[in-house]
Amino acid sequence: MQPDAQGAVASPRAPLAWGQLNFLHTTDTHGWLEGHIKEQNYGADWGDYVSFTRHMKHKAGNLGVDLLLVDTGDLHDGNGLSDASTPNGAVSNPIFENVDYDLLTIGNHELYVSDVAYETFNQFSKVYGDRYITSNVQIINPATGKLEYIGSRYRYFTTDHGLRIMAFGVLYDFTGNSNVSKVIKTRDLVKESWFLDAIYYSQPIDLFVVIGHNPIRTTVSSSTFGILYNTIRGLRPDVPIQTFGGHTHIRDFVVYDSMSTGLESGRYCETLGWASMSGINSSTFKGNQKPRGVPNPTQKAVKIANATSTATSPTPPSVSSNLVYSRRYLDWNRLTFEYHAVGSQASTFDYHSGQRVTAEITKERKQLNLTALYGCAPETYCQSCKPFGAEGNIFGLLQTTLAAVVVNQSRADIPRLIIINTGSIRFDLVKGPFTFDDSFIVSPFDDAFQYIPNVPYSIASQVLGILNAGPFQKRSAGPDSSDLSTRDFGFNTPFIPSDSCTAPDESHTHANYALRPRTEPLTRNLRNRRSPALTPGYVTTDDFGTDGDDTPHSKIPFYPQPNDVQANASFPATGLPDTVDLVFLDFIGAKYVIPALNKVGGQYTAADIKPYLPKTFTTNSYLPEYAKRFWQAGVPNCPVGTGVGSNK
Repeated sequence: MQPDAQGAVASPRAPLAWGQLNFLHTTDTHGWLEGHIKEQNYGADWGDYVSFTRHMKHKAGNLGVDLLLVDTGDLHDGNGLSDASTPNGAVSNPIFENVDYDLLTIGNHELYVSDVAYETFNQFSKVYGDRYITSNVQIINPATGKLEYIGSRYRYFTTDHGLRIMAFGVLYDFTGNSNVSKVIKTRDLVKESWFLDAIYYSQPIDLFVVIGHNPIRTTVSSSTFGILYNTIRGLRPDVPIQTFGGHTHIRDFVVYDSMSTGLESGRYCETLGWASMSGINSSTFKGNQKPRGVPNPTQKAVKIANATSTATSPTPPSVSSNLVYSRRYLDWNRLTFEYHAVGSQASTFDYHSGQRVTAEITKERKQLNLTALYGCAPETYCQSCKPFGAEGNIFGLLQTTLAAVVVNQSRADIPRLIIINTGSIRFDLVKGPFTFDDSFIVSPFDDAFQYIPNVPYSIASQVLGILNAGPFQKRSAGPDSSDLSTRDFGFNTPFIPSDSCTAPDESHTHANYALRPRTEPLTRNLRNRRSPALTPGYVTTDDFGTDGDDTPHSKIPFYPQPNDVQANASFPATGLPDTVDLVFLDFIGAKYVIPALNKVGGQYTAADIKPYLPKTFTTNSYLPEYAKRFWQAGVPNCPVGTGVGSNK
């Protein structure tokens, strides 16, 4: 753990079930390798994870079973450790590489910016060799001018105990990549001769493992796992398929058929996914189907009644299946890791390699100035755990902040309306030190402030309602866009009907809630009886039911938020102004604000838009400025809260 991180207080509920083949799965880490410094549930850092994987690999060897480590992409854009460097990931990727993964694949965040894509191609992919699989992602090799796969197209390998596995790594049909890379659409990939040859490989295949930065639930519109599953199952009906997904930042487990399931393991180093299976038929397996001294998986690949629908129209296997499974979602903290690394107490848990990585993170955070303190956040402000406008809702804080610090001094006395889109906020602002790191975590984008001067208030005051009634605002994805809206990245807080906070009908499917943040991870809680001692956190329902969360928690509420929020400043003490400066973010002006104004009687064009502040003062600037001016109480000894969902 980092020196200033918080320790967990809630323990796992039971040991993990170990099977013939076991998996640890990470996805969408987005640079959070330091862990969540101010949140107890997720305080472990990457060094702790290095030590944990060493313990678990050792334990797998002692049990006579296989353990594979899997990651499904999006390694940066979300934390100062990855984003304060140039290019993003230059510091965090070498730290990430200390984990000896067996299978990895690429995420969309590795492809937005050409420099990042080439770093992935030239450095990161070379570290992992054929274990880094990009079945449908290519890049122009500068040395030849020709397209090459960033990683390997597939990997055929034999595990330590003799299981023969064919693995693919498939990104969803992403279109926002820079012009140096190419994403092959999945419907075209499955027709390629090499892909079909790999399915009918010359050597025996005991199991297909399909990993992807790709939603595992096929009812999610961006998922292409249904195409992959149907292709493989149609050609090889008797071989199990195990999938691992990502991108939607949720905990989820799906059943495709009696020999095929999928796991998705959250985001931001909040979740470590565990899956195990037994019953794989293999003439070369030399390990234990049912390792002794530990629980074993017992659940057939059958959806629990009232669980969600995958809508894959699966092709049933041609043979009966003896496969049994388990899955678990582990909270990312030392208490969890020490508990499951049986026999490892806190004093003996750390490997030297893990301690070295922890020290490296501490050093890099200091060198990047991430610990520089701007002020003390007096409480936790969340994106969606409080109703819009309620105390503790981050967008209420933003109204105060924008009014106070987004000021053109030459026009400071002129009334102004300031509009920003809620998608510019990526994460909650947690009580405690507000640092340079937090500026990346909460509001990382570099959107400038523009304005139209002297707009009649009768017109300007209607813009917010029009924007909130319309679509989410998205920045156009240019060839090297690095400052897209969070909604482009899947970091959204979706606007859901106002009754979404009431107890749901159990028939709600993941399709309705596929892109939820952790405040209401996936479908709603089916467990009504709660111990008052439970800490707030993930409460998950998936195809296996409601027992997947490794540590029981109370549910954090989820409330819908609008597209945009508005601050008013320099208004007269009584009455309303005749005209205002209408201030907004640069990427919404011409495309959204101008049409809104003209819809209610304005006659404006893009030529009327002017810079309101220097381009160096952006959406990444106003919270640090506010903290320096208004959050000095307690500095430098800021009291830290217990995390999102808690009143402390």
